[in-house]
Amino acid sequence: MELNAINYTDPDAPARFVGSLRETGFGVLKEHPLRQKQVESIYRNWKIFFDGVTKSDFVHGETHDGFFPIELAEAAKNCEVRDIKEYFQFYLWGQCPAELREEIIEYFNDTCQFAARLLGWIENHSPKSVRALYHEPLSSMLQNSEQSMLRILHYPPLQGDELPSAIRAAAHEDINLITILPAAHEPGLQVKRRDGSWMDVPCDFGNLIINIGDMLQEASDGYFPSTTHRVINPPDSDHNRSRISLPLFLHPRPDVVLSSKYTADSYLKQRLDELRQAKN
Repeated sequence: MELNAINYTDPDAPARFVGSLRETGFGVLKEHPLRQKQVESIYRNWKIFFDGVTKSDFVHGETHDGFFPIELAEAAKNCEVRDIKEYFQFYLWGQCPAELREEIIEYFNDTCQFAARLLGWIENHSPKSVRALYHEPLSSMLQNSEQSMLRILHYPPLQGDELPSAIRAAAHEDINLITILPAAHEPGLQVKRRDGSWMDVPCDFGNLIINIGDMLQEASDGYFPSTTHRVINPPDSDHNRSRISLPLFLHPRPDVVLSSKYTADSYLKQRLDELRQAKN
């Protein structure tokens, strides 16, 4: 069980990519059509935002869009320690600093379109018995959805006073269909193997990392695994370096039927309730 970057332009890329998702829950693509200069620009511009003082003007409200400071960062399910991170949750309908909105909307829309293509790959290379479980084409589950969310993450330099068990992102699984993440300049993302050991996800800048979420696991009756992953702290020599990350969580419309037990709406509400209970 290893992860290797797959060239998006290769004729057999769809089959190899879906095979990687089936085996590990993750797939890594290189030479893909998303623009790296745009990603670099987003990293630079949002680093300025996180280093500034205006971020407090965008603290999230009841709709959970906006800025989450470190002291309000999430804790993974069954984890009592909050992650060492701050972040901004962007929805197309939500708040955003005016000077950053145009660029982030363009990236959001481009990546959503690319996600629909990848979901088509996944459906086309699902066994017939698994395809029969999908209540509608996977790519159409995203159409007119207002639930997809881009999270701009900032992992700040470590200060040395963090709790011993605190890391940048504790072990967790994603709730959504798939997540798309441009590889950051910094290492740290790891995926859990079936034997319980951890392996590094290739982090070469330009790679695109895609992972299965719980909703696709539910829709495929477990054929595609939602694999546990985490972001570990950097080595001591790099403690003073920050890290920007840009995961896009692709969520279906609330009315989408995932299985005989759940719609996307009922599944999301159950998972969020579990997370709230874990924090109490």
